[in-house]
Amino acid sequence: MSDSFLPSAVSRRVAAQAERRWDSSVGMGLLGRLTGADYLSLVALFFAWTSAVLLLQEAIHAGIVVMFGAFLFDKLDGYYARKRGISSPFGRQVDSFIDVFAYLVTGALLYHVALSPTLWMTVLVGFAVLSFGGLRLVRHASEGFGEAGDTSYYVGWTVVHVNFVVLAAFYLALFVPWFDGWLAAVPIVAACPLMVSGYKSFKTTVSHALAGLFVVVALALSCLAVFTGTL
Repeated sequence: MSDSFLPSAVSRRVAAQAERRWDSSVGMGLLGRLTGADYLSLVALFFAWTSAVLLLQEAIHAGIVVMFGAFLFDKLDGYYARKRGISSPFGRQVDSFIDVFAYLVTGALLYHVALSPTLWMTVLVGFAVLSFGGLRLVRHASEGFGEAGDTSYYVGWTVVHVNFVVLAAFYLALFVPWFDGWLAAVPIVAACPLMVSGYKSFKTTVSHALAGLFVVVALALSCLAVFTGTL
């Protein structure tokens, strides 16, 4: 509708409000700041969200398999950023935002759906995972990596460590009848404060190999469950 169909005073007020509320110098500039690594992070977010939905639908093993897709793209974004030389504080902030969903939310939901004996245990364990994990990611986004000689390290246990603790508890409960959600809560909650500790999680070939081995075993077990209906 053209201005000729509106009272001029109303038109001016609408225009004034539009100018006041919209900063044309910014627009969608945030999207322009995203790099290829950040878009890989967003793909990780898609997998993490899909995993969360599957877990809530009690498709536990399918949710775990998809969660590993989030892990893969989370690792790819860091590799891509380093190879391209585009690492930045902004990129760390994007990565930390994605990690909340890829590792913390999925870990808390896995405990809730597969292990938790009561609602209140879900509240307790989930809060520990999300609060300590969130603080750990805030610190990493602000301070970055530590350096010891030629080796860099994460300060404190990582959100990956705690997610792996939840996964290990889940698989242990599958094969050990007496290991239930009450017992599983103990190592999970105990691991959470380590994320805000001064522990040095070195980025070494051995640590990456061990993490990769754990993922392969877990992925094999969950794929077996998805395709055969066992476990």
